[in-house]
Parts: sequence; structure tokens; C-alpha cells
Amino acid sequence: MKVVVGLGNPGRRYEGTRHNLGFMVVEEVARRTGVPATGAAREQFESLVTETTVRGERVILAKPQTFMNLSGSAVQPLLAFHKIPPSDLLVICDDLNLPLGRLRFRAGGSAGGHHGLEDIERRLGTQDYPRLRIGLGLPPGFKAEAFVLGKFSGEESAVLGPAVKAAAEGVEVWVEKGVGAAANRFNAPPADGADGKDRDKGKKEKGKEKEEE
Repeated sequence: MKVVVGLGNPGRRYEGTRHNLGFMVVEEVARRTGVPATGAAREQFESLVTETTVRGERVILAKPQTFMNLSGSAVQPLLAFHKIPPSDLLVICDDLNLPLGRLRFRAGGSAGGHHGLEDIERRLGTQDYPRLRIGLGLPPGFKAEAFVLGKFSGEESAVLGPAVKAAAEGVEVWVEKGVGAAANRFNAPPADGADGKDRDKGKKEKGKEKEEE
């Protein structure tokens, strides 16, 4: 069994905000596998939880209801109850430092200033758990907190719609083949240049990312 956690903030006030991108991906995975991610999903360990099957593997989909900065308070008890190691956890979140719509799977590493990841790391006692970051592309002059709590513009939604679908497909690859296979397939600029970079520049950046990792 594996666990896929999408990070966000609960309640109507935060619906459709940039910080709830993780919720959106979990809902798309649920839709693709024919199970409810909201409404009929049960609440367990301060999360909305539902179980599904992804490529033959049992998977728990979870959306913590603790608010972003306390995400670990939901994730750690969920893993402990089901006796699931951090290596079988995938956390999905937004990332201000990645270009809009860019996906990045990683096997572990620092939280990079993301408060949800920071709290999960603190509660689990390790940085070694897979995560999928999805770029928001913080524009110059915007304050991070106000930006992530704002709603998507029409232009952003046009880019992130396909990105959410690609992320859900990436979750399926992670479940079946692991984080390395998912990274090899999805850690690249969108082919249509939606993040504002041409293909050649994107390829150079991909190579640079590998060196930095």
C-alpha cells in the first residue's frame, strides 16, 4: 500500500487558491480511478481520506484538513496507523520557485521554505520521502504569502489544467515504477513552452537541474 498526500488549506475560503494545488492533483487522481476525493471521502487522522487502486496497487489518497503549516500532524499518524514507511509516501505541493506548470519529482531533500513540507519533515523525523512539486512561478514584486493564497487567473488555469493532469499521470507512474521513473518522464519543461522558455533553453535547464541535484 502507498499513500499520496496533496497539501492545501481546508474550507471554502481557500477553494481555488494557488496553495491548494496539491488538493487539485489528489482530486484528479481520484477522478481518474473512479473514487471520491471530497464529499463522500471519510475523515481520518485530520484528513479527508479515500482508498483506490492505481495500476494494481492499493493507494490511500489524503487531503490534510489541518491547514498547510500543520500538515505533518495529519500525515504522520496516517502513516503510523497503516504501518507505511516514508518511502511509500508521495507528498504533492505547490512551488513558488519553479516556473508555472513545471513538475519536479524528488526522492527527498530539504523543504525549500515550504511550510507544509517543513512540518511533515519535523513530524516524520526525516527528509527522505518522495515529493512532487508543481510550479507556481512567483512573479516579480509579489509577496509570497499573498500570492499563494490568491486564486488562479484565467491564464494560469490554462497552463495548470494540463499540468494537473500530467501530475496525476506522474502519480500513477510513481506508484508503479517509483520516483526515479516518474522524474525521468515528468521533470522537464512543458513541450509547448508554456512556462515562457523555448525548448532548447529548457533542455539546458534540465541538465543544470541534474547537476544541482
